Amino acid sequence: MRRLLAALLLSACGASVSQGPGSQPSPRPLLVPDAGGLAETRTGLRVDFDRAPEGVIAIAERSYGPHAALPLTGCPPGIARQLRWGEITLTFTRERFVGWKTAQAAAGQTCRE
Repeated sequence: MRRLLAALLLSACGASVSQGPGSQPSPRPLLVPDAGGLAETRTGLRVDFDRAPEGVIAIAERSYGPHAALPLTGCPPGIARQLRWGEITLTFTRERFVGWKTAQAAAGQTCRE
């Protein structure tokens, strides 16, 4: 009987401590735009200009959620994508992240609206 009780207690402890992958969402990164790109405030990591678009977009979507694609009207030559997440718009060439803008500020290559 003691063994059964001990086994039940241990299994209950294990269940509360060990949760399956994906059961607890990890906190979203908090990206803050700056002169060199984007800073991730929780870890101190950076998403600098010149990074591959796919990686930057994935990080931005974890931080800001889904994006909206904007037309390329008013964009300098070479800009292939302009994506908006709420207040921030990121611009990309085919190969790299090149700029961001908000209503208050901008850095890198951005499009006029």
